[in-house]
Amino acid sequence: MTDANATDYVPLATARQATDYQRDWVRGLREQIKSGTEFAFVNADTPHELFHIMGLPIVTNQWWSAVLSAKQLSEYYFDYMETLGYHDRLAKYSSLPLIAELEGDRERQPWGGLPAPAILCARQSADDHQRIFSLWAKQTGAPLFLFSAPAVPDPAPNWWQLARDDWETLYGTDRLDLMEAELYDLVHQLEHITGRDFDPDAFARYMAAINRQEELFDDVSQMLAQAPRCPIRIAEQIPNVMIPQWHRGSDWALRHAEAFRDEVKQRIEDGVAVCPDESIRMMWVGAGLWFDTSFYAAFEESHSAVFAWSMYLPFAADGYIRYDHGDPMRSLAARVVSMNEQLHQPPWVNSWLVEQARRYRIDVALMLIPRHDRFSGQGSLFSKQALEAAGITVIEIWSDMVDRREWDREAMVARVASVLDEVKAKKVLT
Repeated sequence: MTDANATDYVPLATARQATDYQRDWVRGLREQIKSGTEFAFVNADTPHELFHIMGLPIVTNQWWSAVLSAKQLSEYYFDYMETLGYHDRLAKYSSLPLIAELEGDRERQPWGGLPAPAILCARQSADDHQRIFSLWAKQTGAPLFLFSAPAVPDPAPNWWQLARDDWETLYGTDRLDLMEAELYDLVHQLEHITGRDFDPDAFARYMAAINRQEELFDDVSQMLAQAPRCPIRIAEQIPNVMIPQWHRGSDWALRHAEAFRDEVKQRIEDGVAVCPDESIRMMWVGAGLWFDTSFYAAFEESHSAVFAWSMYLPFAADGYIRYDHGDPMRSLAARVVSMNEQLHQPPWVNSWLVEQARRYRIDVALMLIPRHDRFSGQGSLFSKQALEAAGITVIEIWSDMVDRREWDREAMVARVASVLDEVKAKKVLT
């Protein structure tokens, strides 16, 4: 049994391995693109699987946004955005790369900027996605492929219980017919761009491998939810899930997911804990705080409070596992057709967050609410209401995942600390 202090905590070996792999992959991708290799620029909720199986490298809009933010460039670009006359209510996570492209100083950007992509791809799942990508297409001359995003008339609050197997009932035949037809339309465009033929048998094997990978992440999520004390930080959860997700279905991603599961299992068996005297479990609701990830460890020593949950690990299973029933392309349609909505829109997200909070024995939820992102912002207030009704203390954080201008770490630490003091006092009384 290991009983080290939080300051003696040893990071996961797999987290370092994942970041090392991603660093090498990014370096290779950069060299490919700089040498003239064609690539696609795509939104996060598009079917990356088709680009992967067709061998066309991708740069993801939100990932590139996180890279720009991590390079401390977001403040400059958002100030520049105002000089262009754009209103400040644009979803900043999605619009930051476009503003960098419009600003045009490639020496300022990572990689010396991006060349024109071979294709742009987005789902029309938010008010501004199609406009952002349309402006990008106009700026670069790249062809644009937009997926439809028709609403579900009667969304099932318990969607995760149906999505893996009974996705036809959950999402509706008409919506899946539309999505599947558009997926094949994209395949035809990718065949034209790459000069390759789509291989249905290889695609079926690839989709089966993705399901296996997500099942491994499901194992990890269940282990973490049941562990007496949290054995890993969410700053290590995130790269161990997100990086393999960028490469989902690959041999490396499967091996890494298995290694991650085995390392977490061993830690739990050895009694390793982020906080040996853990007294408060927290969840981080929303995308990562990409410019200040060390914030996640700010309350371990002062309050024995640990972030045990972020969306990336449990959503890997609930949002991605889709058993194909002999039709891999239709199962991909079921994966993509409501992906972002399930993470952000009520009633999808409300009940899922409550279920996750109960599974993980959460005391306090910190909810990142990007003020001007209608899609992932305002719907959060319904989630807050649902969590509070379930007995979870919720702290609203009106900030943005990539715009540090609205972030005051010292003030936020003080605010969260005062709430944790109250939570801890109530626990003592009960």
